[in-house]
Amino acid sequence: MAMQTYVVGGAVRDELLGLPVQDHDHVVVGATPEDMVRQGFRPVGKDFPVFLHPHTQEEYALARTERKTAPGYKGFVFHTSPDVTLEQDLIRRDLTVNAIAKAADGTLVDPFNGRADIAARVFRHVSDAFAEDPVRILRVARFAARYGDFTVAPETNALMRRMVEHGEADALVAERVWQEVSRGLMEAAPSRMFAVLRDCGALARIMPELDAGPRAMHVIDHAAARGLELPVRLAALLQGRGGSEAALKAVDQLCQRLKVPGECRDLAVMAARERDCVNGALALDAGAIVKLLERCDGFRKPARFSQLLQASQAGACGGADHGADCPYPQRAHLETALAAARAVNAGDIAQSCGDQPQRIPERVHQARVAAVREALG
Repeated sequence: MAMQTYVVGGAVRDELLGLPVQDHDHVVVGATPEDMVRQGFRPVGKDFPVFLHPHTQEEYALARTERKTAPGYKGFVFHTSPDVTLEQDLIRRDLTVNAIAKAADGTLVDPFNGRADIAARVFRHVSDAFAEDPVRILRVARFAARYGDFTVAPETNALMRRMVEHGEADALVAERVWQEVSRGLMEAAPSRMFAVLRDCGALARIMPELDAGPRAMHVIDHAAARGLELPVRLAALLQGRGGSEAALKAVDQLCQRLKVPGECRDLAVMAARERDCVNGALALDAGAIVKLLERCDGFRKPARFSQLLQASQAGACGGADHGADCPYPQRAHLETALAAARAVNAGDIAQSCGDQPQRIPERVHQARVAAVREALG
């Protein structure tokens, strides 16, 4: 079999959808690892032969088949050979829209009718091999968040539900769940990711603490529409439970179990704890505002405090479904207070305390209260 190279997967799908193409993945048919090295490709694959092009650095994978040997997404044995055909490689892929190949002359190879599903805006699994990898449930959900006019084929949803019922979702490791969920949170319509996970029963298994009701879904889509950063989107989503001890425990449990990075976890817990306080900021006196700033470490981490206010605004405005023009004067109110309090010169106060250093914290606190009171009139 002569060596042939095809562009596959997302690049072909997005080109057919008329969307910008970021990266190109390639499949090579009829070649051995030695053939690739002789042509200057650099091997990088750990589980199966993947190579980087010597000039473009794009990935080229040898056509392969795979066999399920254990639960979870790592339980596979891969086989590569010059005899593996393009169709054998494509049939192991997740969705028909991702199982289209494009030859060097532009010819499309579409053995599983992916183009028809693109036209119909449907996510449909290629074969029953889909059920062997539970990560594919997360990928379908993430794609739903990205491609807002696609729906999941009923038979694919039924297959995902059977996978959940058979415990495949329980084999997902935390890092991989967070990787896919975090990417879905950064798409245009994150609520659709949670809807797909809920419809197949996976959401209750991987994120049982999450309140995925209509209000929370409005909030996360509002945060996405405003282009907010990942920590802010997660905090906005999770703050809906409020600041009760049980709610904070649920937020912390979810973040710990999914091994959410510290900056995201800390902001999420803070946003849930301080939700009512921030939303009621206009009624707080200067002393209470300074205590809020102190609790949130706003003097040392003003950027994170700004993220807290963004999450609180998204929670209040998204939940009320006011849209982008929702008034939220609490944010400017607290930003003014923080700027005034941070302008207090703690060094000068420390010097004025002379041989009574124990008085420094209270003096600094009092000065900040006075500054905030003056700034807010």
